[in-house]
Amino acid sequence: MTSMTPALRNLFLAGAIASLLLARASAAATDPAFVECAACHSTDGTNALGPTLKGIVGRQSASVPDFAYSNAMKRAKLQWTAAELDKYLANPQGVVPGNAMPYAGMPDPNQRKALIAYLSTLK
Repeated sequence: MTSMTPALRNLFLAGAIASLLLARASAAATDPAFVECAACHSTDGTNALGPTLKGIVGRQSASVPDFAYSNAMKRAKLQWTAAELDKYLANPQGVVPGNAMPYAGMPDPNQRKALIAYLSTLK
């Protein structure tokens, strides 16, 4: 950067700062409730410890290819509508007893609503 003019250097730095701000804004756009989910689930179509959550709203339960679901989830045969996700997120073991997800649930209905709204954007 030493051979750049001051104006060009400032433009370069402004672009770098803008890129960082956009990245932070993009990360902030993710619902804070998803942070808990991100420990086990991706949003990009790849499976991790849990199945990807990309396209979950409207999907049949236990239907992501190449993921080893628990027998309980395979038997559940749920349609992941917003209402069904709300019930499941509130009490996963109550909705699908014996499922393998080690998560006690999200008691706050506003948090669940925000999370489901975020999950609805993952097409």
